[in-house]
Amino acid sequence: MDKEKIKHNRKGKVWLVGAGPGDYRLLTLKARDVIEAADVVVYDALVGSSILSLIPEEAEKIYVGKRSGLHTMKQSEINKLLLEKAQQGLKVVRLKGGDPFVFGRGGEELELLKKNGIPYEVVPGVTSAFAVPAYAGIPVTHRDHCSSVHVVTGHRRKDHTYDIDFAALAEAGGTIVFLMGISSLPVLMNGLMGGGIDPETPAAVIEKGTTAAQRIISSTVEGLAEAAKKAKVVMPAIIVVGEVAALSEDFSWLEDLPLAGVRAVVTRPRELSSGLAKMLREKGAEAIELPTIRIEAAEENPVIDEAIKGLRKSGYEWVVFTSPSGVRVFMDRLLEKYDLRMLAYCSIAAIGKGTERELLKYGIRPDMIPTVYDGRTLGAQLAVLLRKGDRVLIPRARLGNPELVEELSRVRGVHIDDVTTYDTKYVTQEWFDADTEFDDPHTFALFTSASTVRGFVNAYKGMNFRKVRAVCIGKQTAAEAKRCGMGVCVSDEATLESLCVKLEEVSKAVK
Repeated sequence: MDKEKIKHNRKGKVWLVGAGPGDYRLLTLKARDVIEAADVVVYDALVGSSILSLIPEEAEKIYVGKRSGLHTMKQSEINKLLLEKAQQGLKVVRLKGGDPFVFGRGGEELELLKKNGIPYEVVPGVTSAFAVPAYAGIPVTHRDHCSSVHVVTGHRRKDHTYDIDFAALAEAGGTIVFLMGISSLPVLMNGLMGGGIDPETPAAVIEKGTTAAQRIISSTVEGLAEAAKKAKVVMPAIIVVGEVAALSEDFSWLEDLPLAGVRAVVTRPRELSSGLAKMLREKGAEAIELPTIRIEAAEENPVIDEAIKGLRKSGYEWVVFTSPSGVRVFMDRLLEKYDLRMLAYCSIAAIGKGTERELLKYGIRPDMIPTVYDGRTLGAQLAVLLRKGDRVLIPRARLGNPELVEELSRVRGVHIDDVTTYDTKYVTQEWFDADTEFDDPHTFALFTSASTVRGFVNAYKGMNFRKVRAVCIGKQTAAEAKRCGMGVCVSDEATLESLCVKLEEVSKAVK
């Protein structure tokens, strides 16, 4: 039974998932698992780009974002959409910013599902009401300042009136957090002062909290609207009113991280991107995993099968790996029928640290790594170790760097099997608006191979690549990026660690 038939023979289900306030690492483990298993994801404008990267490539992605009255789809249409997709036997994720039950209209979306007998689950998310102030160094409660916190929607009804009891809020004396209130900021602050709150009470607006674009505008209740207007605050943003708002100057921490304010677009294949993204996030960057290539093992491949079979007879003195993907695909092929003893009589060469790390996952430590991590240096330094009659196996991509074989071929009597084990396919992430994203001078693209550059260019044809600030590993990668017109800098070493250091250096110039 094929995949489509299986879908139509099962009962669909909807997961109402909170994506948190934007930072990828604030997504819950359950939310991540549900997203990665989805057939359809219906998502809002406030879902962070780094979280959208978790959606399976084959899943249907439907944007239903709403901002300040501009709706791509009415709420009733969204409700109907969820029902229809579930009735098709699909696993449907309704992905919402923050928490779906905190002014997220989650309850409304469940009513139609309940009425029609569609099973569902609610996956809570970290609400921006508390997370965003925390990222700004504002504790919403503090024993010395307040003992309560009140979360209020700043969104007005269709008749432009509020049902907020401003006098009660003023009398309560706790911290007040307004969500969705930026367009009505003067009205809200005047309402509080009219309700009796001291005009000099500390207040703050936090724009795009928990993301690289986070800004904090601090003032008082009386002066906040004017300060926000002067700063040209845009949504999403939240408002914090209370004595604790004054603590931001002392307790702010996000800005102190080395890559704070930086958006880093990671273009490596999906299975390789998480390590680099983790390094970047630990340094404070907003890392967006945007695979531009996909690695596909060559299915019918009698040449590599014969080469692997020949390992048993000491058929090769050296096996040379030129990428982590090459290691993974080769090992998967080998382990289908054999085990690692097949490599017992071979020496192993790796082009660099990333490839070495992948080999170590299989308990294999390479015998040789070149001093410079590129094909020509690998070939030249390995050639010194070869003798007449040696056989060398190079399992790698179909379009491999010719410089490696050129250097090895200088040794007389050496037999080289340069064998295709995988193909590199270009992929496009339709949810990512590259032409707009790179208008921001704090957004950088990280490229670890020339193929990731080509994949990016193929995915976003027609954009002005001159606006792309590229941080590259290796001369070949940099040359490909320059050829496309990108602004380029190159890491000092061909390692992910060095790539992160270089990003720190170049990002400081635009802060």
